Amino acid sequence: MKAITTAFLFLACSVLSFAQPRGVMGRKQLFDDDWKFKLGDDSLARLSDFKDTDWRRLDLPHDWSIEGKINPKNPTGGAGGYFPAGIAWYRKTFRVPREWNGKSVTVYFEGVYMNSEVFINGKSLGVRPYGYSSFSYDLSPYLNLNKENVIAVRVDNSGQMNSRWYSGSGIYRHVWMRVFNPVHVADWGVAVSTPEVSAKQASVQVKAVIKNETAFAQKLVISTQLLSAHDKDAGNNAIRLELPANSEKEITQTITVSKPSLWSPENPDLYRAQIQLLKGNDIIDETKTAFGIRTIRFTAEHGFQLNGKTVKINGGCVHHDNGCLGAAAFDRAEERKVELLKAAGFNAVRTSHNPPSEAFLDVCDRLGLLVIDEAFDGWRGGKNRYDYSVYFDHWWKRDLETMVLRDRNHPSIFMWSIGNEVSERKTPEAVVTAKMLAGTVKNIDTTRPVTSAIVTWGNEWNSFDPLMAVHDVCGYNYQLQSAPADHKRIPSRIIVQTESYPRDAFVNWKLVQNNSYIIGDFVWSAIDYLGESGIGRSYYSGDVPGENWENDFFPWHAAYCGDIDLIGWRKPISHYRSLLYNDKEELYMAVREPNPEPLEIKETRWSVWPTWESWTWPGFEGKKIEVEVYSKYPKVRLYLNNKLLGEKPTTEEQEYKAIFSVPYTPGLLKAVAVENDREAGSAMLQTSGNAAKIRLMADRKEIRANGQDLSYVKIEVTDKDGVIQPNATDHLRFKLEGTGTIAGVDNADIKDFDAYTGSSRKAWHGQAMIVIRSTHNAGDIKLTVTAPGLSPATLDIKTLGI
Repeated sequence: MKAITTAFLFLACSVLSFAQPRGVMGRKQLFDDDWKFKLGDDSLARLSDFKDTDWRRLDLPHDWSIEGKINPKNPTGGAGGYFPAGIAWYRKTFRVPREWNGKSVTVYFEGVYMNSEVFINGKSLGVRPYGYSSFSYDLSPYLNLNKENVIAVRVDNSGQMNSRWYSGSGIYRHVWMRVFNPVHVADWGVAVSTPEVSAKQASVQVKAVIKNETAFAQKLVISTQLLSAHDKDAGNNAIRLELPANSEKEITQTITVSKPSLWSPENPDLYRAQIQLLKGNDIIDETKTAFGIRTIRFTAEHGFQLNGKTVKINGGCVHHDNGCLGAAAFDRAEERKVELLKAAGFNAVRTSHNPPSEAFLDVCDRLGLLVIDEAFDGWRGGKNRYDYSVYFDHWWKRDLETMVLRDRNHPSIFMWSIGNEVSERKTPEAVVTAKMLAGTVKNIDTTRPVTSAIVTWGNEWNSFDPLMAVHDVCGYNYQLQSAPADHKRIPSRIIVQTESYPRDAFVNWKLVQNNSYIIGDFVWSAIDYLGESGIGRSYYSGDVPGENWENDFFPWHAAYCGDIDLIGWRKPISHYRSLLYNDKEELYMAVREPNPEPLEIKETRWSVWPTWESWTWPGFEGKKIEVEVYSKYPKVRLYLNNKLLGEKPTTEEQEYKAIFSVPYTPGLLKAVAVENDREAGSAMLQTSGNAAKIRLMADRKEIRANGQDLSYVKIEVTDKDGVIQPNATDHLRFKLEGTGTIAGVDNADIKDFDAYTGSSRKAWHGQAMIVIRSTHNAGDIKLTVTAPGLSPATLDIKTLGI
């Protein structure tokens, strides 16, 4: 396999958080507000004069499945988390201002799950089956100027099952109205590369497709200016162009950036590019987007190199849902997801198994998280009756091109993935299909390698060599132990583990560190997610045994294999993984849940032993409990109530881990790091008294009054001294007053099937969470949380005008 080297300047797809209309003519305007919604099917809803006065009013993004009741009779089954699906309609009435006369007007949907059909004033504009593709329609021929117009969208998610995880239902990502002059830069028509990058300068090549949708030739000037993060001019260029009537042309400009700031996860420096089309002295079109400059290179000898430096990937796989918000892709929810991943020590994410929202990629650019952008879970071979295999032959090219064109300029994306564990992977036809898909990607973007995730549960691993040869980087699911032998057989192969078991963190880390041709590991999974119910669970003897695909495990309705749970708490395995890959985390302590005799705890394939940040174990007094200490120091000591219990080594030989068996006595448990026979840092766990109080902590106490912004409020049940009571299960009730609404509630207990959109929730391990959504009114929000027998708590949040 040839080494893959790229130097690329990336132009992000400019959906910045809570984006406002931009460009001289309001080129892209958010179209999320004031839709009407009705669950059920009525073909007459497409018509302009249809009476929808009794329909529900709402703002997008919206997922109707998360609002429904979790029920084992729902057709989505365990794969879909037992949530409802079905068919629904959305309608929006709007007036077209006279200023739009003569403009090109399109409506742009970032994602609708699934089988959408869009109508304007009763006219069908088209269908899009794939729920993760972005798409747009030209409205110009059908609009009534200065009159009311109606967009209607039919969403059909009734064909079940169609997904192996929770998909959600509805218009769950943003909708935009795009208004162009007839002469404009084409959507997704900009590609920017850098033939040369050094510390002194970057040579930037800007390609842009210019469209002339008029009946006359147009003489234009295309002016491109690059701006640094501080709005300083980083370079510019202007060229003249004569464009024939009803035509388009790709133009190329080369701009030199002196002393460029290179993008990386540690320093995600972004520039902005401004492209203006000028006719005479008038600016007739303008785009402003964020971009980054960096180089990537892949070789078996040096692995993955970013800006000339070898980087080992500590990655995690992530599905698209946002926990209690369902699939709704609020910008703040996507931003928080990336913040959680970064805080957990990940430097990369795999968008399993579909393209993510634009907002997610924008945040990965801005905060610095590498991305494998993945197109499909499957090809022609079906995994469920109504999955993408039904549409593959007709839609694969359009959907794949959409992903690459939309996302190709994000600096965070360093690989494309064309599939995951495809059903036909053992057949010669799979090689043909993979060549076809990879070729389509490279027709658009040659700057990144193509991969896909391959797995086998048998002994025929070598039989995949022809399929792997089609890929630039070979994705191994759960097979990294095969890499050393594979390297001897095929020394040029570049390998990444695209999925791994959480419990194999150390052995995978060691393989990654010791072998240059292995560029990294992506654990399954980084965050718990709805659906694929029961994967990663542990259970007690006597419960229904087996893996998630073998039995029905209701009320389990989500996956518990994530390093991070559904409310954002980092499980002990997260701290251990981060400690292996990063220098910032050096000492951590947690306690293994003891067997509740006579029962025993049983593990499953994706589980780790249930381990908690708790030294509160009533009923186990005098019985031995195992304490785990993770440490990058040579030794650790363990104290209980200031009495030394022992000292153990924690070097690589011990996998940076020490386990102490301690007879349980309430009090203060303290782990202390030891270096050069001197005590260094410490970690402590304090036994909690009875539940007495409620503590509220908001991630943001000021949010914007745009109907989109969110505040995540963590709720802890504590004793009278403020120590969290980890066994508390109190029923918490939420009262919200002022300019906000409850967007979702959760406690991370994936067996609790109470509504995620309710006004109450039980605590689980002493914790819960409420997500507050702003309205369009500035003002104050007051949250009050109560529970019988506990002192209530209140929290104030401000919503600020925009």
